[in-house]
Amino acid sequence: MKNFLTALLFTASTLTAFAQQQTPLPLYPNGVPNSKPTPATYKETIDQRSWIAKVSIPTLTPYLPAKGTANGTAVVICPGGGYAGLASAHEGSAVAQEFNKIGVTAFVLKYRLPSDSIMTDKSIGPLQDAQRAIQIVRQGAAKWGLNPNRIGIMGFSAGGHLASTEGTHFDKVVINNKDNISVRPDFMMLIYPVITFGSKAHVGSRENLIGKDASQDQIDLYSNEKQVTPNTPPTFIVFAEDDDVVPVENGLMMYQSLLQNKVPAEMHLFPKGGHGFGLNNPRSKAKWFSWAVVWMDDNGWLSK
Repeated sequence: MKNFLTALLFTASTLTAFAQQQTPLPLYPNGVPNSKPTPATYKETIDQRSWIAKVSIPTLTPYLPAKGTANGTAVVICPGGGYAGLASAHEGSAVAQEFNKIGVTAFVLKYRLPSDSIMTDKSIGPLQDAQRAIQIVRQGAAKWGLNPNRIGIMGFSAGGHLASTEGTHFDKVVINNKDNISVRPDFMMLIYPVITFGSKAHVGSRENLIGKDASQDQIDLYSNEKQVTPNTPPTFIVFAEDDDVVPVENGLMMYQSLLQNKVPAEMHLFPKGGHGFGLNNPRSKAKWFSWAVVWMDDNGWLSK
């Protein structure tokens, strides 16, 4: 009997968890902008690690808090992957479920990876999808029980570059926006993010997005530490000092630009941890998500 009850409780909790993940929403039901006919050889794949490659049809997957616990705040999550793939589990769905536990509605963005094969201008493809995600969530705020002024964006690694691009390039809307919906996120959360395309760049992310022969103007445009203004949203940054993939200077430069523009910012540095650790830094007992919860609470984004 005890084993039966244990199994029943496990099944119920599992079903509850799965029930919170909704059906993925197509970003563009009427056709993907900035696209070419997709070659037959360009097919989306996902492996056993939930690594997604060759995305041509972007989607947004809602993760809803348990009934009665939602506080009206939402976060769009951009997994990383060097603009070559998406680490959709440990930098996507796992993080969304943590947000649900604190009453935050999460949306995992499966964005297009920049490719000349499927895009007319690959440099704006991911940004279009990020802007469209914020637009969808803000337009659907009433349906999901959200406050349209409490919609943030989060990104990991190259997803952090995308999130910071969305948080600094929102005045230049690169999607259809006939209803003039603001695509500015209300806050940014950048976890070991690619920020600069200059000397401390993650070269793979830079070349995948703007090419090997990008002009200096393009490099500067997508060096997001150079795009910060006083209207950039409040920002939370996490890095490990020994990151050997994306130099910690990416976070430091962004933090310095935020300070110079008097944008509220908070940055946490682990002495060790490397890159790509997701929710749990294996070299530390500290949990950055706990720091993020305090930051969100201090800013009033967790109150109902």
